[in-house]
Amino acid sequence: MLEKNIFAGFGGQGVLLMGQLLAAAAMKEGKHTTWVPSYGPEMRGGTANCSVIVSDKEIDSPMVTQATGLIVMNQPSLEKFEGIVVPGGTIFVNSSLISLKVKRTDVTAHYVPCNDIAAEMGNNKVANMIMLGAYLGHTKCVDIETVLDALLEKLGERKAKLIPLNREALLRGADCVK
Repeated sequence: MLEKNIFAGFGGQGVLLMGQLLAAAAMKEGKHTTWVPSYGPEMRGGTANCSVIVSDKEIDSPMVTQATGLIVMNQPSLEKFEGIVVPGGTIFVNSSLISLKVKRTDVTAHYVPCNDIAAEMGNNKVANMIMLGAYLGHTKCVDIETVLDALLEKLGERKAKLIPLNREALLRGADCVK
């Protein structure tokens, strides 16, 4: 297994957190992983992206120049990164905020209404977890429970009450790609 991903969106959408959680969960499961963040100086509202590689084997380079997966939360990110997905790769599109369709016919596209589902759930902050759930539901590269363990470590026991909401968000996202 070798997953080379780009997670991209605006700062404040939780794009870097998605990548961190995937990388942390991969490590917990004994896989090789890298996480490389990139963001503009303005943080919230500016562009943010990260590359995450998950592999059963040692990783030669942390740079992702040809992605097997692209996870985009906003339209500028789709426009910027669509071209680096390898033929046969997968693009996950936040269809709540992106009205464009993927132009390429040599990739699989999943349209996930992340913000709409988050609003239904009563918490707009879980849109990123819905998207991460869609990615995990498709690739199955790490277990959702391992991601939740990583999230609990990041949040700390004080915020453990947020885990059930995030579990629901991950599962709702996974349902979108069945």
